[in-house]
Amino acid sequence: MADEKKMEEMLTTIENMSVLELSNLVKSIEEKFSVTAQAPVAAQAVGAVPGAAAEEEKTTFTVVLASAGDKKIQVIKEIRTIINLGLKEAKDLVEGAPKTVKEGVGKDEAEDIKKKLEAQGVKVELK
Repeated sequence: MADEKKMEEMLTTIENMSVLELSNLVKSIEEKFSVTAQAPVAAQAVGAVPGAAAEEEKTTFTVVLASAGDKKIQVIKEIRTIINLGLKEAKDLVEGAPKTVKEGVGKDEAEDIKKKLEAQGVKVELK
C-alpha cells in the first residue's frame, strides 16, 4: 500500500509539471540511467504504400563512445583534441563509456571523429 501511495504522489507531481520541467526530467532520466525515451523506429516494408513520404536524411548526429578499448591513454589524448577537454574530464568520459562525445554535429564531422577514435581501437556509434 505504501508503494501505491508513493507512486500516486509521483504521478500527481508529474501531472502538475510544465512542459519545460517535463522535458528536463526526461533528459535527466536519460542521462542518469543511460536510456532513451525515443520510440523504436520500425523499418519500412518494401513496396510500402505508394506516395508515402520518404524518410528524411539525417543531418545532425551524436557521436557516442561505446567502449574505450585497450589504448585508453591514446583515446584520452584524441578525445582532448576533438572536444577540447581537460585531462580529468577526458579520462572520466573514456572510463565512463558508453558516453556522448559530441552532439549536433554534421555528417562529415561525425564521420571524421568516428574515424579518428576507431583508429585508437575504440567502438564508436553515430546516432
